[in-house]
This record gives sequence, C-alpha cells and structure tokens, in this order.
Amino acid sequence: MTKRLSKKIEGRKSEHLKICLEKDVQARKVTTGFEEVYLVHKALPEVDRAKIDLTTVVFNHKFRAPLIVEAMTGGFKEAAKINAAIAKAVEKLGLGMGVGSQRAAIDNPNLEKTFTVVREEAPNAFVIANIGGPQIRRGLGLAEAKRAVEMIQADALAIHLNPLQEAVQPEGETSFTKVLSKIGEIVKKIDAPVIVKETGAGIAAEEAKKLEAAKVAGIDVAGAGGTSWAAVEYHRAKKRRDEFRRSLGESFWDWGIPTAVSLVEALQSVNLPVIASGGVHSGVDAAKALALGASLVGTAHPVLSAATIGSREVEKTLKIMLEELKNAMFLVGAESIPALKKAPAVMTGKTVEWLIMRGFHPELYARRGLTEE
Repeated sequence: MTKRLSKKIEGRKSEHLKICLEKDVQARKVTTGFEEVYLVHKALPEVDRAKIDLTTVVFNHKFRAPLIVEAMTGGFKEAAKINAAIAKAVEKLGLGMGVGSQRAAIDNPNLEKTFTVVREEAPNAFVIANIGGPQIRRGLGLAEAKRAVEMIQADALAIHLNPLQEAVQPEGETSFTKVLSKIGEIVKKIDAPVIVKETGAGIAAEEAKKLEAAKVAGIDVAGAGGTSWAAVEYHRAKKRRDEFRRSLGESFWDWGIPTAVSLVEALQSVNLPVIASGGVHSGVDAAKALALGASLVGTAHPVLSAATIGSREVEKTLKIMLEELKNAMFLVGAESIPALKKAPAVMTGKTVEWLIMRGFHPELYARRGLTEE
C-alpha cells in the first residue's frame, strides 16, 4: 500500500469515529426486534439474587459475564486512547473486546500502537483481532491474518462482512466473489478460532449455514437496529456534497435483518456459538438475547461514547448493563447463564411474523416453562 493510500484510510477511520460520536447514525425505522421479545416473569423466582452466577465459557475462555465490547476503532492516532479506556474496563470486569479493522496497521507499522495498547491494558481479557472480508478477497491472506492475531496476541480472529457499507461508501470495495472460499482457507491454516461478523445488517440462515460449512468457530450476527453504516456514509457524502452517495445512504439507512431475527435464524440453522450484537444497549436486551440462545452479547455505541471520557466511564456503563442482566435473570428465576437459556421467551409482532414466514419456530421458546412442568 502506498503512503498516500494509507493516509487516506487513516483519515477515513478518524472521520467515521467522529461521525459516530457527533451525528445521528442510529437506525430510524428498523428496530432490533428485542422490544417484541418478552421474558416470562416469575412471581416466585426461587433464587437468591446475590448468588446469581454470570460466568460462562465460550471459545475455551472463561468470561466473568457473557458480554463483549464490539469492534469499533483503531488505525489512527486518537484511537489508541479509546481502545486503552475500553481495554482497562474489560480487563477489570473479566469480559472481552474486539478491535477495529487492522488493515491500516498491517500496511503501516506506525499505527500498530493504536491496537497493541489493548493487550497491554488487558493482559487476561478475551481479545478479538479483525480483518475485512473484501480485503481478504483482494489480497490479504493467511500471512496478514496471522499478523493481525500476533499484533495484539489475540484469542480469536474476526473477519468482518460489510457489503452495505462498501456499497454506499465512495471508496467501497464491492467485489465479494470468493470471500467465502478465502474465509475457509484462513480457517484451515490459522491456529486462532475464526469468528465471522456482520457490521450492522445481520446474517441470514443461508449465510450462517455456509459459514458453518467453512468450519468457522462462531458467528456474530451484528443485526440491524443499532448503528447504521449507511447512515455514517450518508453524513460523509452530505459533507462532501456528493448527492449520489448521500441518496444511497438515505435509501439504505434502515437496510438489514433485525438483530433478534438474525439471531434466531442463525441459532436454528447452525450448531455454533452465536454472538448477538447490533443495537444491544441494555442488560435487558442482553438477557433476551441469551434466553434465545446467544453464547455472548456484544455492545458498541454506548461504550464508544463512554470511552471518550475514560476507562471509569466505560466500566460504569458496562457495570450498569451487567446489573440489568442480573436483575432480569432474577425476575425469570435463572441463577446461571445455562438456566437463563432455558427461560421461556415470547416473541410477538413483526419479529414472529418474519420468523414464521421464513420457516422458523418462535413458539419453541414460549413453551419451555409449560413443557418442563
């Protein structure tokens, strides 16, 4: 990569972060679907809230709670401070986190510090490296994947899929041919578990099955209902008075599969750990996702805002989510994460309509309590 192109990528990453912090980039009409998922309240929970255990083991790693901070940033100078703040909090709470795409640092070692700070501040946390699907199709291969993992001594590698953003972005790479086969090649030859993640538009059952066949270790659905990358690109285009791209961003602002829907499609199609992310802003949302069967829950935007203040604010934000999760578990009588996954959950509205039309079985979740008694 030329120095000029590297600078352009660095500048774009900085611009993306600024837009996410300063502009309205949340979904407008589409929702996560979690508001249509109800956990069945137990008037007799028969558990001691003080003894509720949030620990879980996923990817052979013991988490103190099933929560990770989703990949957000890296690759430009200011990102080091944000990643350090998140890493300190994640380490203290025994959680996990991902970093943003490491493409820039792979090409420009001067930017590595914006990523390596994560492992420095979080020596024991579950850390996920990150490279892009379009880039592995175009030239990034096993060597670069290994470099991304080694750079931050990562516990896993995420390969992110962002066709929506690429289709709207003026610099977008819109050839996705052979991305799946490239993922399969990396999975076969890399030591770290490979997680394939979307970036806000969700993963349908068909793709989940293909990814399972490619032997990935897990799937992060990253559904619609939270940050819209079409919206981010809309704001970039508006600033540049690029009417064509601005119009694309506007039209596709709410494109994607709602998070709750994507989660169920994946869970009822594959036998893999599935991470629920995309608009997860509370511990109640997290509880619903776990009750549906998610192995982990990912959050991003609330933590990003907190990280600009510092690690204590990140810690506070995450602690609130964990207390909300614990409260929800108490109210459904679940003393552990495995018990929460057996709690009845009722889906309604558009969420259940979608799932039924697609041939899935939302009623199975609702009848758990009845069939077990």
